Amino acid sequence: MSEALQSLALGRRPEGRTLITASWVVGHTDGSHRLLQNGEVVFENGEILFVGHRFSGEVARRIDFGNALISPGLIDLDALSDLDTTILGIDNHPGWAKGRVWPRSYVEAGPYEMYSQEELAFQKRFAFGQLLLNGITTAAPIASLFYREWGETVAEFDAAADAAGELGLRVYLSPAYRSGGMVLEKPGQIVPIFDEERGFQGLKDAISYIERQTGRHGDLVRGMLAPDRVETSTLGLLQRTDAAARDLGVKFRLHMAQGAMEVDTVRMLHGSTAPVWLAKAGLLSDRMIAPHATNATGEDLALYAENGVSIVHCPLVSGRGGSTLNSFSACRKRGINIAMGTDTTPADMLMNLLVGLITCRINDGAPDRVTSADLFDAATIGGARALGRPDLGHLSPGARADIAVFDLDDEIMAPSIDPITTLVTGGSGKVTSAVFVDGRVSMLDRKLAGIDMRKARVQAQAQYDRLIAKYPERSWNNPAVSEIFSPSYPIEVDTHG
Repeated sequence: MSEALQSLALGRRPEGRTLITASWVVGHTDGSHRLLQNGEVVFENGEILFVGHRFSGEVARRIDFGNALISPGLIDLDALSDLDTTILGIDNHPGWAKGRVWPRSYVEAGPYEMYSQEELAFQKRFAFGQLLLNGITTAAPIASLFYREWGETVAEFDAAADAAGELGLRVYLSPAYRSGGMVLEKPGQIVPIFDEERGFQGLKDAISYIERQTGRHGDLVRGMLAPDRVETSTLGLLQRTDAAARDLGVKFRLHMAQGAMEVDTVRMLHGSTAPVWLAKAGLLSDRMIAPHATNATGEDLALYAENGVSIVHCPLVSGRGGSTLNSFSACRKRGINIAMGTDTTPADMLMNLLVGLITCRINDGAPDRVTSADLFDAATIGGARALGRPDLGHLSPGARADIAVFDLDDEIMAPSIDPITTLVTGGSGKVTSAVFVDGRVSMLDRKLAGIDMRKARVQAQAQYDRLIAKYPERSWNNPAVSEIFSPSYPIEVDTHG
């Protein structure tokens, strides 16, 4: 590591102008990215001042990252912010028998928080650290409500805002809320239950939270309303959410058109798909960010395009569950803005870009309708557009200094002539060597300010083990953990000491 690089302090903005250079820089001209060979980026006080070649002004320091790509920080609009429980369902089916839906017995006994407030605060901090390690500089967190009493709490999101400020991550926050939940009445029979007033109170808490937290930590913290899922939201809750988003000047994220259970439930309740139902109510607009869209019909997608709804594409978690966006290129052709999300472990956006490229080409039945650059655009420009942030997602004068540096010399990657194709097709978040957020050094040489990730990983495993031990309480007929989560292969233990 060079002397100039060693002089950077984790968790702080370097004083004066900083010039960074590498073999490749992703610049930006006339609304689109450009590759600059041996380019330079200069920033100061959180703002980019120059992107190009041969900066003629004075600088406090020059840092050469060598054979690397200096990139806009990646934007994750469905960012994992808990200890991922979806991986428990990868090889354990059906979901209703494996604690993925509350059985009636659990509801009648009274759902409860399976994590303490301290554990909830820890998992946000740990997840935020993982995002930074993967080159993600802006995140809209997502967490499972399966193990919650009902919705997310203000206290855990106060802690999340502080964690983002201490770690140096740009976030869009507010507690998720809902007016309903899915309940298992008997094997295979899942029905919705509703408590609309509880949803209204959750929205009220989220509004208050956004009003109080927006702009904190040097404007790293802003608000986004987060009703949990469309099938667990009443029309009244969504109407009030849309009105609140308009009044607050924020976006709201709503998971829909993402799964068979949701599609069937919404058809039963409202007689149509969720996008059609919401369009009739006048609730589709550019204020809405809609993750997944893997079960969207042609009519649904046409409504998204017509009303300016942004899709958040999370190809890894969708593909692991057997579904895909059909297709990325077709949605782009319709004029739909596509952003990206990770949603699951690992929080590796580069891995998601590769899976997105592969699944699009499989759905298209052709290799030439989508490129690596299209996916990269979604993880940068597309995310910024969804947020209404023209100062994010690109490197150009006046933009915020949110920067990720990806090492192209990593031994796992093949030599290439194009850094974007190299990263998307053969890279991993593990090649992220530095991250700046608003000009602050948030990650350097795989180290973070405010958390020791190796120690935190041990704590995360212990916390996860405690959660798994509680699964029998919320699984049909209360089977043992070994029945819910069977091992991949028989386990043999040493019986002689």
